[in-house]
This record gives sequence, structure tokens and C-alpha cells, in this order.
Amino acid sequence: MPETPAVFLDRDGVINRRRPDHVKGWDEFEFLPGVLPGLAELKSMGTPVVVVTNQSAVGRGLLSPEALYGIHARMLRAIDAAGGHVSAIYACLHAPQDGCACRKPQPTLLQRASLELGIVLSQSIMVGDSPTDVQAARAAGCRPVFVNDGGFPLDADVLGVNDLGEAVALWRTVSVPLAVQPC
Repeated sequence: MPETPAVFLDRDGVINRRRPDHVKGWDEFEFLPGVLPGLAELKSMGTPVVVVTNQSAVGRGLLSPEALYGIHARMLRAIDAAGGHVSAIYACLHAPQDGCACRKPQPTLLQRASLELGIVLSQSIMVGDSPTDVQAARAAGCRPVFVNDGGFPLDADVLGVNDLGEAVALWRTVSVPLAVQPC
């Protein structure tokens, strides 16, 4: 399998509006502005897009795994209809207190995607909106890109953007994907 760089995306807060009470149904799922055109642009560039997401609503008993899969199926159909594509979704369904190995900030979801999809992590980016996304990217060897709508100070290795559209523009401007430089 040929290895390629990819764009990893967190779901809540990057693709759809984050809710304090969790997205528990399609009626609560709201794409953020610019996401669908940004995903279409990534597809036109031939960039694989992989969603890696913690979905603790399942582990907390607020949402069944089947309902989550239904939300994701509708999300994927909407993305495809808008000209975009997501290669795969990797989700941790555990509650935070479960202590699982797949919940971000652990790099397990990204590493699994790398193995299964032939992704070069060192040439990929992880776009997220929480410190755990940054930590997972670092642990996996990806370049972290932080959707920084709160104005948080960022470390030198973290690229700050306002939204997915800016992350896509950043990805487009580099002739060689953003590789993490060795220490």
C-alpha cells in the first residue's frame, strides 16, 4: 500500500458546532461555516481526510453506538453531496474515566489509521480544537493545527487557525506537507 500524507480532523468543534451536552442526534448536528467547501477543496487536492474523534456520549450512555453511526453516515452523505470526501472515521466510544488506550490524547486512533490506510504520520496534520488533539498529534508524530477561537497562546510547533477553511488554505500553500521536524 503506498504511503501518503493526510489531514486528520477532530469532529466536534472542527467539522460541526460543539455542544456542551453532546451531539446526540442528527437534529443537533450543525456543520460549521466553510467546512463543506473546505472538505471539497481537500478532495480536489487528492488529500485523504480522516476523522478522529472522542465520542464519550456513547460511554456515558447518552447515545447508542448505532445512533452515532447513523449521525456519521448522514454527515458523510452531506460531505459527499457537497463534493468532499472522508476516507474513514475512527471514534473512541469510551467515557473519560474508562482509561482506554484509544481516547485522545492517546495517539492510538491516528496510529491505527496510519496502519490501515497507509498514511505517513510525519507528513500529516491533525486539526483540532482542544489540547487533547494537540497532544494526540504530537504523540503520533503529526503536526498539530489548533482551531484557536479562544485566543489561547500556542507553542511554537502548533499552527493556529480560526477554522477549517484556514487549515485547508495552510495545507494548500505548502508544496511539501508540513512534516514535524526532529528534535
